[in-house]
Amino acid sequence: MLLDLLKSRRSIRKFQKKEVEKEKLDLLLKSALLSPSSRSIKPWQFIAVTDAKLLQQLSESRQPGPAFLAEAPLAIVVIADKSESDVWIEDASIASIFLQLTAQDLKLGSCWIQVRERFHTKHETAEEYIRKALGIPEQYGVECIIAIGYPDEVKKPYEEDKLRYEKLHLNKF
Repeated sequence: MLLDLLKSRRSIRKFQKKEVEKEKLDLLLKSALLSPSSRSIKPWQFIAVTDAKLLQQLSESRQPGPAFLAEAPLAIVVIADKSESDVWIEDASIASIFLQLTAQDLKLGSCWIQVRERFHTKHETAEEYIRKALGIPEQYGVECIIAIGYPDEVKKPYEEDKLRYEKLHLNKF
């Protein structure tokens, strides 16, 4: 059931030294392509990274850095063509959570690494750094990186009785 999947999905930052099989990578990428977008423009694109040197480089993309990314077997960089859609951020975000939920369904762990509006150094954004590292054209915005792999840590699912129900409203605030 989807609710069980949502409760069990947690941010995983420790991964087993085990490659994500091509079949699972294909399912992850297909799920991203199935994500909805405003006016069905689908401005997003996805860069799957398995190369250890590139993963290390990406782990240094922002400060404070996501050092754990260097140990992940897979990262998917979520980008979108800013010239195609004024809501590329929202579209890329929706695709990103589709990736994370699919990873959870495949018994993989994942962690969202925010890129947009983050900095590599005082004078270079994380987005600029990643764009150079991966050869991404200027018209693409980099929303995030999703680290993915077999979990090497266990986190208990969210408990329904501890949800922040005070954040819910009906009809009016």
